[in-house]
This record gives sequence, C-alpha cells and structure tokens, in this order.
Amino acid sequence: MHAFLQQPAIGSEAPRFLRLTLLPDLFGGWELLRESGRIGSRSQLRRELYLEEAEARAAFDKARDAELHRGYAVLQCSA
Repeated sequence: MHAFLQQPAIGSEAPRFLRLTLLPDLFGGWELLRESGRIGSRSQLRRELYLEEAEARAAFDKARDAELHRGYAVLQCSA
C-alpha cells in the first residue's frame, strides 16, 4: 500500500512531497516508510515499525489525513 502526496508550489519554492509506503517486514510485523522533502532536492526517510497490520494501517491513514489537512493533494494511491 502506498500513497504519493504533493503540496502546491508557493512562490519560487519547489513543491513539497510525501510518499507513504506500508510493507510487511521479514519478521511478521509491518513498517511504515515516510519519505518527504522538496521535489528536486534531498529527501528525508523515516521508518516506523508495528507488530499488527491494523495498527500500521491506522498510522498510515492518520499520516495521510494529517497531510491532506495541511494542504497536500493525493497524486497517486494504491491499496
């Protein structure tokens, strides 16, 4: 499951992006990857680990909804 969100450019600044990816790990848990930054520059990658799929999906939904509230738009999403 992944989602790619982008915030519109403000003035001369490059637009910001956020990529959320939810993956099963090798030990039966789940990891939520958050990659964010400005388009065309270096990005930051954060990794959160969860034991249960439901908990990981809730964190994914919460992160996506928080960014939508901040003005980001979903460009691509898959389940």
